[in-house]
Amino acid sequence: MSHEIDMSGESKHIEINLAKIKKEGVVYEVNIDPDMAMEFKSGKAIDIRDIVKSPLIFNDAQKGLRAAENLLVKHFGTSDGYKVAEIIIKEGEVQLSTNFRRELREKKKRQIIALIHRSSINPQNNLPHPEARIESAMEEARVKIDEFKKAEDQIQVILKDLMKILPIRYEVRTIEVIIDAKFAPQSYHILKNFGTIADQTWLNDGSLMAKVKIPAGMQSDFFDKLNNLTHGTVKTRIIENR
Repeated sequence: MSHEIDMSGESKHIEINLAKIKKEGVVYEVNIDPDMAMEFKSGKAIDIRDIVKSPLIFNDAQKGLRAAENLLVKHFGTSDGYKVAEIIIKEGEVQLSTNFRRELREKKKRQIIALIHRSSINPQNNLPHPEARIESAMEEARVKIDEFKKAEDQIQVILKDLMKILPIRYEVRTIEVIIDAKFAPQSYHILKNFGTIADQTWLNDGSLMAKVKIPAGMQSDFFDKLNNLTHGTVKTRIIENR
């Protein structure tokens, strides 16, 4: 975090996002765009010029202390700021501002709520809980969100916390569908978008029979989409709950 003096003479805090690394006791820092830096660190191909705010390498960015060129060459093999920045981001630590971490956590929370809504049901009525109710239960259970962990990898732990508040069950259903020949080609994107096609057979009359695994909470939307496409002629049957 750095400071800036406004016209009134008061010090203001300006949050910055940094990537940093330590080489033989010397700290090197570069100012970054946090979204792009995280994607770049995870392996996505992004131009380094779009990631860093400038090619300046610092020993202390908050104080504006620039790194010496001879030490950059010694520790990174080059004094080119962009090349050094690549190494720092890939091999070092990406430090995020408090505001950015808060935004990241809120985004991950919304992903988790949507995933729970799609993938679980209220066993009392076999319907998905509304997203607002899931969010309320998460707050009541004081669920902790890890902004760096995938939403899918946090679901099971979060569901255990929610079970103390809500009647809830994570369930995947296998549904058999039979779609008339004239609608079968157009139905493919619906089947794939809602779940995993476990099996498919083309019947003698050209109809498609498929078994699709979908999250239980998506069943109603799945049926609505197929009925709209086929004008209500689709045949469906739940053959497995897991």
